Amino acid sequence: MPGMNPDCTITACSSAEAVAVAPYLLGFHPHDSLVVLGMVGHAVDFAVRYDLPSQVTDFTEAAEVIARQGADRVILIGYGPPWLVTPMVLEVGRALRAAEVTIEDVLRVADGRWWSYLGGPAGGTPFAPGLAAQAVYQGMVALPDRLALVAKVSPAEGRQRAEMREATGRARARATDLAADDLRAARGGQWMRRAGREAVREAERAARAGRRLSPDEIAWLGVMLVKSVVLDYAIDRSGPEDWRMRLWNEVVRKVQPEHAPAPACLLAYAAWQAGEGSLARVAVDRALLEEPAHRIAGMLDRLLAAGIRSHSVVAFMPPGRSEQPRRGEVRRREARRGGVRREQRAPRGVSGRPKRRPTRRRSR
Repeated sequence: MPGMNPDCTITACSSAEAVAVAPYLLGFHPHDSLVVLGMVGHAVDFAVRYDLPSQVTDFTEAAEVIARQGADRVILIGYGPPWLVTPMVLEVGRALRAAEVTIEDVLRVADGRWWSYLGGPAGGTPFAPGLAAQAVYQGMVALPDRLALVAKVSPAEGRQRAEMREATGRARARATDLAADDLRAARGGQWMRRAGREAVREAERAARAGRRLSPDEIAWLGVMLVKSVVLDYAIDRSGPEDWRMRLWNEVVRKVQPEHAPAPACLLAYAAWQAGEGSLARVAVDRALLEEPAHRIAGMLDRLLAAGIRSHSVVAFMPPGRSEQPRRGEVRRREARRGGVRREQRAPRGVSGRPKRRPTRRRSR
């Protein structure tokens, strides 16, 4: 469910303002869509969009999801011609009232004007310039349509694709050599896991510093993230920072398509944590397009469909993960308590190296 970044508060004190800010909350200008804005006071608590079907469909399940969000009231906005919007908003209104959700207004938007089903000028009201200034001031962007958002996670083409194809060949050869060395040394995959984790940390350092990764770095990261233990490690380190979303957005576009599911999930997870639900949705769709049975993509898909927000999840543990937290995971959880995420380092001994616990290390 597209939501709000906790650091940004967008208000809508009137129906005109709701119409003005809705595209910025979604990240794009909707077409043939139904948008529900959840209001708490004058603040928009969440925004969720549905495709308008050609025939009326039951909205009961979606209404129950909206009711669970706990908003004071909602504003419904249908985008499209009246023959498409009106039958569906009637069904949505019925389902929301049955779920005991208070409806403040029901609007239709088309051709630069908006109409209220609860009354107003028959010819509609033109958009008022400047009402979305608060969203623009906070750096929010509304792309032309959802296809433009999907394009942000689509594979790069042309020369970039040719460079990545060659870089991926080198990365696969390097991974094959490392796996062979690991096997000969009877390390049980330890060297591969270590290399994957280092690739994640190095990518994070580069992104935090504003440096773009080279084709070889991206290809190596893509190859390493195929290993579930490396992807789990990256998920554990994830947060809502903008630089993380820029990092994984670049990686998902440039890696070879067969390597896209893992970085797409990392982009989706970071976007979900940041309240960027629309970006999280298209990223999950990209992951499932490449690998329909991907375990983490499937879990994120269910979280988004259920309207579960990141602050409601104590710990994200994909299927197949042990319930025993790995070293460093407890520290990260405690660092996040109180709603503040802090970078936390492991305790260090006299030598400056991390202290070893007396427990036996388990291979993954």
